[in-house]
Amino acid sequence: MLLSERRLVRVFKFKTLILSALAVVLITVLSVSVYYTGAYAVYYGTTPRLVPIYSVDRDDKVVSVSFDCAWGTEHTDDILNALKVSNVRATWFMVEFWADKYPDYVKKIDKAGHEIGTHSSTHSYMSKQNAEEIKKELSASSQVIESITGKKVELFRPPYGDYDDELIRTASEAGFYTIQWDTDSLDWRDLSASDIAMRVINNVKSGSIILMHNNGLHTAEAVPIILETLKNRGYSFVPIGELIYRENYVIDGAGRQKPAQ
Repeated sequence: MLLSERRLVRVFKFKTLILSALAVVLITVLSVSVYYTGAYAVYYGTTPRLVPIYSVDRDDKVVSVSFDCAWGTEHTDDILNALKVSNVRATWFMVEFWADKYPDYVKKIDKAGHEIGTHSSTHSYMSKQNAEEIKKELSASSQVIESITGKKVELFRPPYGDYDDELIRTASEAGFYTIQWDTDSLDWRDLSASDIAMRVINNVKSGSIILMHNNGLHTAEAVPIILETLKNRGYSFVPIGELIYRENYVIDGAGRQKPAQ
């Protein structure tokens, strides 16, 4: 074998060794990532970390829009009117002190055919609470809503998107589905209506859960743009309670809910 050929063989073997090492590292990193994000529950059959529902695995272009209610009502009527014009039902997550302060709006939202979930009692970082404190938050907030609407509350959105295993487990044991989102409008930052709309329109996919707020400065202006644009693209809307699977499901590391195999 010529000297040049030997060198080529050495280079090839060296590159092969490097690629093999990189592959091992990548597999290790992905395995660790899967374990610590909660995907481990799907791929390996155990649950080291619990994950809320961020979106739903479905291919029918059905999505949900949701509004967190924790302050004010100045723009709520305009949002309700936009939803009515587009014939869209949404999910509204209400903090207890908001529902207690604005019972007429709770009734108005309910009578318009929308779904109502709890957004806690005090809008605290609930991962810092113990099980008993969590139960009180969920119970107190739900009771206020239920006393106004006469309908059972089944959905829960943690304040600030903050959660841990104990929160999800305690909520589940109390009969609640813990709901997050995969499409954030960032309307609370007082973005323009067009910026809010484009954030949603460009990121939504089948099974998405859209996060908005009832009193964002330009939310009401953005809602009609979002609804009509997505409808023109073939999307339809249902409340979250009709989007999610109620049983026989798993949740992957990205929080996407899927039917159990």
